[in-house]
Amino acid sequence: MFDYTGTDNLELMVEAVNYNAFLLALVRNEVGPGQSVLDFGAGIGTFASALAQHGVAVRCVEPDPRQRERIKAAGMVAHADLDGLADGCIDLLYSLNVLEHIEDDMAVLRQWHNKVKPGGRVLIYVPAFQLLYSSMDRMVGHCRRYTRGELSDKVQQAGFVVLRNEYVDSVGFLASLLFKAFGSDDGSINRQALIAYDRYVFPLSRLMDKSFKHLLGKNVLMVAQRR
Repeated sequence: MFDYTGTDNLELMVEAVNYNAFLLALVRNEVGPGQSVLDFGAGIGTFASALAQHGVAVRCVEPDPRQRERIKAAGMVAHADLDGLADGCIDLLYSLNVLEHIEDDMAVLRQWHNKVKPGGRVLIYVPAFQLLYSSMDRMVGHCRRYTRGELSDKVQQAGFVVLRNEYVDSVGFLASLLFKAFGSDDGSINRQALIAYDRYVFPLSRLMDKSFKHLLGKNVLMVAQRR
């Protein structure tokens, strides 16, 4: 329900206040004082700007030139790719609903390993379960959805140690199945439906995640550390 990217969709996602607050809290909980933080696939800078308001020094990587200019206009540093960053310069790299768009995800994970300091961390949030792949995934350009095991294997192959690995949004698993069966052919989601899910269903789903986080969910959350 919440895996949109692209400028128009990112504007829509501003409406998902509970979901955005949840993701922001995930990142803030991983940030230590004075640490160097990188938002990989920053979009229009929604999370980077929120972190900056809390005094976190965030750099962004965003390949889309229009979105990158919006980040820069907000006063933040934005790169088109990782080439402009020195190896071993990042304490925390986070990437929210981005890795699934990249065909060669292993190459990117290895790049992350090079840019993160020894002992530094990555926080990854991606769509879960190929079973849920629908018209929405096709519309936004998802190459795949992940299981906990698949993502863990790839992250470890890239040289990280997995610290946290769980499913998120257990109710969203069912909602995504229903969307796949009965949703729109073009992948679009009704704005009012998104707001209603965010306000009323997502908080309940997070409570249920305490029981289902190792079994099922709409997303995978992983935190890993560079050796």
